Amino acid sequence: MPAPRVLFVCHTGSISGAELVLIDLVQPWVGESAFLFEDGPLQQALTAKGLKVRVSRWGEGLTDVRRDSSILKAFPLIGRLGAIIAELTREARRHDVIYANSQKAFVLSAVAATLARRPLIWHLHDIISSEHFGATQRRVQVALANYCTAKVVVPSQAAADAFIAQGGRKELVAIVPNGLDVPPDVSTPLEIRRELKLPEGPLVGVFSRLAAWKGQHIVLQALAKTPGVSCIIAGAALFGEEPYAEKLNRMVADLGLGDRVHFLGQRGDVPRLMRAVDAMIHPSIDPEPFGRTLVEAMLADVPVIATDAGAASDILEAGKAGTLVPPGDADALAAAITKVMLRPPELAGQLQYAEARARSHYSVDQMLQTVSGLIGRAAAGAPV
Repeated sequence: MPAPRVLFVCHTGSISGAELVLIDLVQPWVGESAFLFEDGPLQQALTAKGLKVRVSRWGEGLTDVRRDSSILKAFPLIGRLGAIIAELTREARRHDVIYANSQKAFVLSAVAATLARRPLIWHLHDIISSEHFGATQRRVQVALANYCTAKVVVPSQAAADAFIAQGGRKELVAIVPNGLDVPPDVSTPLEIRRELKLPEGPLVGVFSRLAAWKGQHIVLQALAKTPGVSCIIAGAALFGEEPYAEKLNRMVADLGLGDRVHFLGQRGDVPRLMRAVDAMIHPSIDPEPFGRTLVEAMLADVPVIATDAGAASDILEAGKAGTLVPPGDADALAAAITKVMLRPPELAGQLQYAEARARSHYSVDQMLQTVSGLIGRAAAGAPV
């Protein structure tokens, strides 16, 4: 039986956590198709993976409609949204399964897949909650999921619980942890620092897009309480979050951290950067559906300090594979940074355990096998 024809759909042309997962997911589907709402680095990355990528004629600028915006803000775009649905429907009819990789892509794909009578899988990379989505958005997402999808793939129990709490059907959910592999690197942390011109001395790193709920401002507050520790912040304001990036720069100046905090912008070498720091901080204030950088740090043998929210506790096994602190607590974060910098005797065992856990629970091969099975059953019309 031939492999199913799959159409992967994503709303953005930028690359962040969810898009990195997609880039890994498409590996078994060389020669298949992707439909993006806008051009950008993601198109090049998917093309390099062997996909035929089509970019919508009408999608440019839709990422400016934030996911927590009022539904009224979408009304002026109805004509363009209809045109994208028409494009998607034509593409869907040429494929066996539609795989939507983002919330905006899912909403339009749900309509297109229904019109084309094709099964739809939604890879839900978010915690559906009032912190991130308006009431109408939540109702629309869950209703479409309940009636239009063959399966809803989520990366963690936290994401599954949030979907079900909003009225999502439990039997639709498949928990598939994000998989990733860190390429081997024989360079020492000191060699990497010198190569990348990173500061010497105690160094922590934060690796995520710049957004208030990601908590970079809490890290700056903690650094003000930990003299002598420098920090690199890798990430950019990707989805209309430029005011927050400006706020962070003002905080650095106001707190006198100008010589200790280094903004590196969006980077494509995060695993290598991570190996150069003494600790990786995952400071999200709101619950995260996963935590790719947590696993990257575990694989890179780097101590992890993370807020105890969302999937972090599962990934770090309630603190056995890293240090958990309360969300939004700069004092607790500062204390954790100070402790890790002292390299306590138990840290070596924790790092060894963390790396083994990451390799056994969060491999790309496991993710690909599970998702490929879901796609195959959906294409065959079998229970997914």
